[in-house]
Amino acid sequence: MQELQLVLDGLVALCTSAAAIVVLRRLAPALGLVDRPDQRKQHHGEIPLVGGLAIFLGVIAGAATHGALRGFQGTLVETAAVLVLLGALDDRFGLSVRDRLLIQTIAILTVIASTGVYIHTLGFIFGHEVILGWLGVPMTVLAVIGLVNAFNMMDGIDGLAGSLTLVGIGAMILFAWPTPLRGIVLLLGLLAAATLPYLAANLGFMGGKIFLGDAGSTAIGYLLAWALIRLSQIPQTHLSPVDVLWCVALPVFDTLAVMFRRMRQGRSPFHPDRGHIHHILLDAGLGPRKTLLALVALAVGLAGVGAVVSGVVHSAGANLATFCLLMGVYMALVMHMWLRQEARRRVAGRRLDRAAVRRSRIASELAARSKGSAGRSET
Repeated sequence: MQELQLVLDGLVALCTSAAAIVVLRRLAPALGLVDRPDQRKQHHGEIPLVGGLAIFLGVIAGAATHGALRGFQGTLVETAAVLVLLGALDDRFGLSVRDRLLIQTIAILTVIASTGVYIHTLGFIFGHEVILGWLGVPMTVLAVIGLVNAFNMMDGIDGLAGSLTLVGIGAMILFAWPTPLRGIVLLLGLLAAATLPYLAANLGFMGGKIFLGDAGSTAIGYLLAWALIRLSQIPQTHLSPVDVLWCVALPVFDTLAVMFRRMRQGRSPFHPDRGHIHHILLDAGLGPRKTLLALVALAVGLAGVGAVVSGVVHSAGANLATFCLLMGVYMALVMHMWLRQEARRRVAGRRLDRAAVRRSRIASELAARSKGSAGRSET
């Protein structure tokens, strides 16, 4: 009977999300929730930024059907609603990074104060339990904001953010099962169900294309971050604090790599550019669909490596060392690929400049000859 109820809740989330996409897609131009192409965004036409709103409405509908909007889950959904509204305003008007970070921090502190849930331990590393004490609160704020921005940064090609959401949810359930925290598992299931219609629309299988928007990437990153924290901070689940990293390894790897490169260049780590892994693979000629498949396979592979290491080694220290080693390899490879592409772009730019100079010189010579011929004709 309980399984049937869960299926019903998932169907409610899925159908609500699909219906919201149909309605919000038509309202998007009037609401100003459209994405216009520019030098960094290379899509065609104005695309509605309503995917995140539809996903969140689906999650709320499914949770309300189950009666799960209370306790930790209720507080989480309520604060997520504030951040979804913030993301929609950012999509519409463009808010500053400082304003977004401030409101996100207030939302996170509200959850901590209301529920007492935060990162209080990093687990047993090399035989010693790392208890954070008061440092757990700022670390929780940093972790949640970090994952929110990681999913925002990874939302760069069709299907990627939604697919990574499903991979992350699947990895969490794989690591944590069985768990007594059925409310969190329900919320993750509702998020997965509500994401499916968005993926179909984003990939062009359900009418006109839509994008996730900052409202969506914020909601996904926020809900996943808190689910990871909640599942990893009780001993009854098999999801250790180190295993958390493997569930969202690719967004974490890419975000840290991009931010490190930007700071090395003396720029803000939040300044957007086309240096993410999906941009690099696209510029290498892989194509959007192949890039999507490659990155989803990489995300699944990283979660699989984490599951094997966690199951075979039984050492959080070795687990963490393996994660850091792979992250270092990833950052080195991505930096190497990006530097090669930048070098090729600079060479191509110099060639274009020289060609432009030659064309300008030829035009000047032709103009001078034409002027001279006109002068002789008058004489």
